[in-house]
Amino acid sequence: MPASQITDIPGTVLYTRDPLYIPRVAAVHDMCGYGKCSLTAAIPILSAAGCDVCPVPTALLSAHTRYKTYTFHDTTDILSDYIDAWQKEDVSLDAVYSGFLGNAEQVDLIKRLYSEYPQALRLVDPVMGDGGQRYPTYTQELCDAMGRLADGADILMPNLTEASILIGTEYPGQNLTDPQVNEILRNLLELGAKNVVLKGIDRSDGKLRNYVVNAQDGVDQKKELAHEKLPFMIHGTGDAFASALCGAVMAGRSLPQAAYIAGEFVRNSMVSTRNQPHFEERGVSFELNLKELTDL
Repeated sequence: MPASQITDIPGTVLYTRDPLYIPRVAAVHDMCGYGKCSLTAAIPILSAAGCDVCPVPTALLSAHTRYKTYTFHDTTDILSDYIDAWQKEDVSLDAVYSGFLGNAEQVDLIKRLYSEYPQALRLVDPVMGDGGQRYPTYTQELCDAMGRLADGADILMPNLTEASILIGTEYPGQNLTDPQVNEILRNLLELGAKNVVLKGIDRSDGKLRNYVVNAQDGVDQKKELAHEKLPFMIHGTGDAFASALCGAVMAGRSLPQAAYIAGEFVRNSMVSTRNQPHFEERGVSFELNLKELTDL
């Protein structure tokens, strides 16, 4: 059965979808010319899930920062006028989905969106690093500022590197015991997040695991979602996962179901990516798998 048709994963439903209404999502991410991440993932993936995507470009890059050569332009100085224009046109939003930021000051811009659109869901992918390393453009100031978005987040979606930065602990690697997972989830909830999706636990058994927890239920009621681990890695899977999860949430799926849909979408997209030339550099090629999200 396609992941989009799985309906037997109970959990919190954050958004009730009117089938005739197209929800509007502000996607606060960078724009990357090459490498299939951030807005070049968020716009098509959320659109496939039936969302109206309003980009807020936090930086312009020629390619993502895993490349040896890339250009980086911080857009902070244009964003206040950008949002002012939305206010003058009475733009409405149903969700604010944030990811890679170019500057610590941009956290205040996201907080402004929260204030001006109090009914909008707060979907936070605290993009800061992976594999125990911060991304090159991320300063300690920016990491500290990113932590301010956890408080009040309807969904906080860190990988293990980002979770460690947020809670101020050493990166533990990916092979975590259940008590270690519980401790990280508990610490993330203490930052003020309403729901947490912790990504990327790898116990070397052929599965990748993500965990979903609700602040009201607590870590003892967390849900484990396991997916087949493929024998290769692709850059951009985190952005594809977060965007697909947000799209599934806005389609009215429960959060655990949305996280499962996102995990299967990424896994299937990686299979498609393997068939592309220079696939390890290309980034996750999800185009042939977008039907999984339009089916929502």
